[in-house]
Amino acid sequence: MSLLDALFRDGALRTVDHALAQALRRLDRDTPDLVLAGAALASQAIARGHAAFDPRQPQLLSEAAIEWPDPQAWLDALAQSRWVAAPAAGAAADAAAPLVLEHGLLYLRRYREYERRLAAGLRRLQAFAPPPADLAALAPLFAQLFPQARDDDRQARAAALALLQSLLLATGGPGTGKTTTIARLLVLLIAQARLDGVAPPRIALTAPTGRAAERMAESLRAAAERLRGLPAFATDAGKAAGQADADPRNGFDAGLLDALPQQAGTLHRLLGVVPDRPRFRHDARNPLPFDIVVVDEASMVDLPLMCKLIEAVPDGARLILLGDRDQLPSVEAGDVLAAIVDAAGDDDGLPAAQAQALRPLLGDAVAVLPAPTPLSANRVHLRRGYRQADSLRLAPLADAVREGDADTALALLRSGELAGVHFHEDAYDPLAGNGRERLLPAWRAIGEATDPEQALALAARLRLLTALRDGGQGAAPLNARIEEALAGAHRSAYFHGRLLLITENSYRHGLFNGDIGVCLRARAADGREDPAAGTVAWFAGGAQGVRAYHPSALPAHSGAFAMTVHKSQGSEFERVWLQLPRQDARHLSRELVYTGMTRARSELHVAASEAVLRSALARHAARVSGLAWRLG
Repeated sequence: MSLLDALFRDGALRTVDHALAQALRRLDRDTPDLVLAGAALASQAIARGHAAFDPRQPQLLSEAAIEWPDPQAWLDALAQSRWVAAPAAGAAADAAAPLVLEHGLLYLRRYREYERRLAAGLRRLQAFAPPPADLAALAPLFAQLFPQARDDDRQARAAALALLQSLLLATGGPGTGKTTTIARLLVLLIAQARLDGVAPPRIALTAPTGRAAERMAESLRAAAERLRGLPAFATDAGKAAGQADADPRNGFDAGLLDALPQQAGTLHRLLGVVPDRPRFRHDARNPLPFDIVVVDEASMVDLPLMCKLIEAVPDGARLILLGDRDQLPSVEAGDVLAAIVDAAGDDDGLPAAQAQALRPLLGDAVAVLPAPTPLSANRVHLRRGYRQADSLRLAPLADAVREGDADTALALLRSGELAGVHFHEDAYDPLAGNGRERLLPAWRAIGEATDPEQALALAARLRLLTALRDGGQGAAPLNARIEEALAGAHRSAYFHGRLLLITENSYRHGLFNGDIGVCLRARAADGREDPAAGTVAWFAGGAQGVRAYHPSALPAHSGAFAMTVHKSQGSEFERVWLQLPRQDARHLSRELVYTGMTRARSELHVAASEAVLRSALARHAARVSGLAWRLG
């Protein structure tokens, strides 16, 4: 039996993967089986989130009991095939060949081109220096915004680097102050524009999902309000000249905050969706009309989308990417953030030129890197954690999970010494026993809220997160059981107090994948419930703080009492119950566990067996990609 047939028989290939190989066979019946199998696996790799197929690691795509060919023989067969192009590094691949072999990886040509174009776009932004900033003039304001700047404060370093260059990658775990850093960084850039006598920069805030974008805007507005409390100061001469409100050298001016953006949108909305077309309105030929583009939750951005974004950022504009490389990568192909971080390397210092240039702001605190990489000056890793409440001591556990240290993670969970962290070992049903009484009262309280704003606030207090969508511990059946417990077996589809999760973007409704809503009984003009009017679905946003929709008019949605960890990215909740499955599953990984745990703000419950937790932490959600070596 051929390798292609064995893979298809064992379920390692989708029908579309097999069809690609069969199409090549029909075009040339002499195509070797190794090439046909490689083509099918390159297609399958995309579905598994990889940018390419690595013939040296076929087990990443299939755990079937298959006798895999010798890797070198496989690579040799691919290199000799008419269907496989082998372009020079940086050159476009021959459009006549559907496959590309490069650096030992087999790509579908389109995805190799996404990688190549993305790397070229990042190098373009990196090489394009913005107009020089007057760092001496900005120094008083910088010191007020970052009082610990000369103590090697990472937030200050990120802001300072953004004054010098067009590309910044700010990474860090939950609550490390990424949004706070961005708010202060943007104030500095607005102040620089004042010094230069030009209009404030046009700023776009964006994220992969609507919920992540909304959270980003909320966080930035909150950071701006905190900045309004900073004391303004001015010299007597400056006050006499009326400069206190105009010159950043005279201290912090709350008027700088007026130029900060108030709203954020999805990447698709920013780029401009063209109905029924794979391209966007904004691209290299029609770039974005912004001077600064800030992207939050960059770990969720897939390879094709990041490529199209980078190409749409115009020369001279700044691109700021924020994210946590230890979270789950994008659902679609690629792990772009991790690849850029890997290419940037160590961030324990700066290249000599940048360290010298930033001394007016940072002093001598920043070490000089002895062997910088091409992207060393573009990345800062933020390390202090702020998000979790005093009642939750999550950092030691998160560190152990991120490192895949199962022994330490289990010891911490079992010790009971981490404030706010509770371990339910070998618990597989969150709705049984004590778990039921821990969860249901919080959800019943949503239906007792007096108004939609209160109901939505209560909805953010608790979420049950699962690794699976289906199965005994999956989000779908758990939602059904929760809804039955709350409203009975014969409940209406949109009963009072039901939580809804939007699962697709709808620009017409202003609702996006990941948005959470709550169903409440309609009220008459006098405020009393109107049973005849049925229920209304309420979502956050709008001039009144909330928006109402008739449930039948909503885009695709599901229940939201339980969610998969993937769907929870970009969100946070006061209390999180993380339920791992009874048996190990292929997609369980340390990144999934880390992402689920770090959604919690004040209380975390972990329900898992030792065996499943160990298996998950031993598995790294690595993606096959050539982006890091293209950049490095």
